[in-house]
Amino acid sequence: MQFRGSHILSVSQFDREAISRIFQVANEMAPYALRQQTSSVLSGAILSNMFFEPSTRTRVSFGSAFNLLGGHVRETTEVKASSLAKGESLYDTARVLSGYSDIIVMRHPNSGSVAEFAEASRVPVINAGDGSNEHPSQALLDLYTISRELAARGKTIDGMRIALIGDLKYGRAVHSLCKLLALFDNLHFKLVSPPELSAPDDIVGELAARGHAVQHYDEMSSGIHNVDILYVTRTQEERFPSQDEADRYRGLFRLNQNVYTEHCEPNTVIMHPLPRDSRSSAQELDADLNQNPNLAIFRQTDNGVLIRMALFALVLDVVDQVHRNARAVTWYTEKRDG
Repeated sequence: MQFRGSHILSVSQFDREAISRIFQVANEMAPYALRQQTSSVLSGAILSNMFFEPSTRTRVSFGSAFNLLGGHVRETTEVKASSLAKGESLYDTARVLSGYSDIIVMRHPNSGSVAEFAEASRVPVINAGDGSNEHPSQALLDLYTISRELAARGKTIDGMRIALIGDLKYGRAVHSLCKLLALFDNLHFKLVSPPELSAPDDIVGELAARGHAVQHYDEMSSGIHNVDILYVTRTQEERFPSQDEADRYRGLFRLNQNVYTEHCEPNTVIMHPLPRDSRSSAQELDADLNQNPNLAIFRQTDNGVLIRMALFALVLDVVDQVHRNARAVTWYTEKRDG
């Protein structure tokens, strides 16, 4: 894949070689993310962070990643705060903002909208989530986390066993992750969801076509047995036709320490793209798991900064300049407590 100047719109752009390159650069970004070194390689560069859906981790993570490379961030966080609320088209918005920016990150509630925006943009655009369609950087950071967690247990992604749990119909992070995992060999997928929220046929079909084993479960205990990774998702209530329909599924699959101890192997990794729903009616991932050393959700969020730094460095073609530009940090020398 040619990264320089490219839009990052879909995980379908990546093969295993491209993924390996992103992970290599992400590893190189660690000293900067940990504040052990600083780099101003993107000094003077401007990121337009355009988020037309609520976001905390993804928005701040992209902004932090750009700042850590020395760049400046400008943010738009609501449609009503932009000229889209006045009827401006995505085409016009793209033409205008790409004149103010060196790169744009965009989240939008409609599937395909970020690709439409990118067609008119004069600078690279990164898809931060478009409706229920895709979330490429989330899938990359999830895959990076899976790789690191398995490596710590002497395993690799090839041959992995994973349970995907919850809303697999509307969960764009799940869709993108499955497409990346399909590139690997001999995986075993356990898809745990209500029948009404099962994974789309095209996703399941792609996994099967690549020779992976796929099993479906509508109850959790069997689905989480004998796997390496648990990937739990919340009910994507904002995607449902009505709140009443979404409420039917909230809290249906709830993982807590007792369920984990009874049904999972001792070293099973627990992941979640976040946010987890902590309301008493939901709690798909209970707070009593917070002290479980196999809970990887905050390692995921840390890894998100590394992956997004890597994407910026690759797309803006500054990878080779980062280390030349680096300086040791004297005011912060120890890794932050997890």
